[in-house]
Amino acid sequence: MSTLAPPTTAAPADAGAAPDEHHALPHGWRRWLMGTNHKDIGTLYLLFSFGMLLVGGVLALAIRAELFQPGLQFFNPELYNQFVTIHGLVMVFGAIMPAFVGFANWMIPLQVGASDMAFARMNNFSFWLLPPAAVLLIVPFFMSGGAAASGWTLYPPLSLQMGPAMDFGIFAIHIMGASSIMGAINIIVTVLNMRAPGMTLMKMPLFCWTWLITAYLLIAVMPVLAGAVTMLLTERHFGTSFFNPSGGGDPVLFQHIFWFFGHPEVYIMILPAFGIISQVVPAFSRKKLFGYSSMVYATASIAILSFIVWAHHMFTTGMPVTGQLFFMYATMLVAVPTAVKVFNWIATMWQGSITLETPMLFALGFIFVFSIGGLSGVILSVSPVDIQVHDTHYVVAHFHYVLVAGSLFAMFAGYYYWSPKWTGVMYAERRGQIHFWVSILSFNVGFFPLHFLGLAGMPRRYADYPMQFADFNLVASLGAFAFGLAQAWFALFVLWPALRGRGRPAPARPWEGAEGLEWEVPSPAPFHTFETPPRLDATATRIVTDAPTGAPHEPA
Repeated sequence: MSTLAPPTTAAPADAGAAPDEHHALPHGWRRWLMGTNHKDIGTLYLLFSFGMLLVGGVLALAIRAELFQPGLQFFNPELYNQFVTIHGLVMVFGAIMPAFVGFANWMIPLQVGASDMAFARMNNFSFWLLPPAAVLLIVPFFMSGGAAASGWTLYPPLSLQMGPAMDFGIFAIHIMGASSIMGAINIIVTVLNMRAPGMTLMKMPLFCWTWLITAYLLIAVMPVLAGAVTMLLTERHFGTSFFNPSGGGDPVLFQHIFWFFGHPEVYIMILPAFGIISQVVPAFSRKKLFGYSSMVYATASIAILSFIVWAHHMFTTGMPVTGQLFFMYATMLVAVPTAVKVFNWIATMWQGSITLETPMLFALGFIFVFSIGGLSGVILSVSPVDIQVHDTHYVVAHFHYVLVAGSLFAMFAGYYYWSPKWTGVMYAERRGQIHFWVSILSFNVGFFPLHFLGLAGMPRRYADYPMQFADFNLVASLGAFAFGLAQAWFALFVLWPALRGRGRPAPARPWEGAEGLEWEVPSPAPFHTFETPPRLDATATRIVTDAPTGAPHEPA
């Protein structure tokens, strides 16, 4: 998203020496295909993930169109389940995860005073693995037999009975997993080895902390997913019997392996969102973040606890009561560090000088709606309740409240907050506020009724349903279509003008309460920043300059 507008090619003296002729700004297709600049690669990640969000959104609207009223309207049940499966895989692996990696690529070097990511060529490679993987996911729709239809969790025996589309999906997951691991390695090395002198770990912005912990989670669990889908592949083509009962296998084994990946994956998709909100809330409250250390420890606690709660997805598999009790209490325990974060954000806002620009609106919307998703998660942690609502629309409501109103709203908060630094122009505030209000209202209209449908017993992944579920499905579908229109509004009237450089020029520090090294460089951020490590003040949020004016860059 930046650098589509011509960026400044040299930073001020205190932000790094001017680049030499070997580091001149590249142009044309080579800049995007072969470039290694962290800003360009971050832009590519963000644009790719937004494209995948639109693809997944179209599939979601097709699902809601089918559920608009009872009876089969547009699709047969097999095609409906293909839409459900690819919608989930595209949103998780193509939209949410790459978008957060894009934020990391753009912001982490700027926030820690690094010149670039640690492994620039690997950074380029990790992005360019994603487009072919996305093609592998989507192209089976146009093949004989259609796309995979096993659900995004790929449970056997369904995944063992699919056609070639399942192999395409397995290869796509392998490729996207490799991309994630490379991105995680890059982030860890950049944060640990390339911080500016004076920026200790406990002075880093929270966004860097949340991504550092997320990167360790990625390295720990992506190989587990790779192992699970490789076992599926050998089961399908090489006669192994890991999951096939007729050969002595056990399909529940796949669930254990998958969810050992799957539950940390939930936090991989939400911890960077916590980091973004922890940047936005203090800026628009004009206060320091309350309880910085406790936020760091809470993030680490969530990551550690995420490894011991996987089987709360499996209460209906015949688990012994002792196992149910352990996973029930361990899941409830995750609510403690999560609540610490929510209380710290509220304490940051308490008696602050709050203004409600669009980034703050999305941050407040995130806190409100994510809290609803968290509370329904605590309800689902109770084994007897979970057994009753397992695989119903109550679960669909829960994880959409966490991932759409959680991850996606945080991304919008981050976009509106940092886009002036990326593009060099200010977004139109009124358009941003329209985007927020339509999004949050339509989201709740679209997904809150699913709680009631689930409690009434409507199973998910069914293309048809009896008449007693009709009213809530009608309301949910209307809300979903309004939510889709809100994202089309964002694409056409917020994102597109910014990509074209249309708007009021952004100052170096567009937000009065914003702190951090990213606000010490001009807008748009120079193509090369911090080529020599900046000298920081005691707070590690400002660059010390020897200029007589004492003002290193243009004032806000």
